[in-house]
Amino acid sequence: MLFIVQFVDHPLRQALRQSQMAAHLLWLKTHEERVLQAGSLRERVDEPAKGGLWIVEAADKEAVLSLLKTDPFWIHGLRASVEVLHWSKAFEDRKVLI
Repeated sequence: MLFIVQFVDHPLRQALRQSQMAAHLLWLKTHEERVLQAGSLRERVDEPAKGGLWIVEAADKEAVLSLLKTDPFWIHGLRASVEVLHWSKAFEDRKVLI
């Protein structure tokens, strides 16, 4: 199953984001078979990130929640909230590289 995971970060923890970025990127690389895409969300390209968005492949929502709780950003308290939604692709057979 595919899931969309949307995070909102604590707005006053940009220093924490920077200090954990290398560990977070390594974690994403280690879990690339399940976290298919990941990136930050910003109001404007030149502003600090407000959160993030992932596309995750997992058996169920509980597996997604278990996985994200091992991410350094989660462990160190950057994330203020998370929403995990089932994602039904409109064109199931369409595969595109982003």
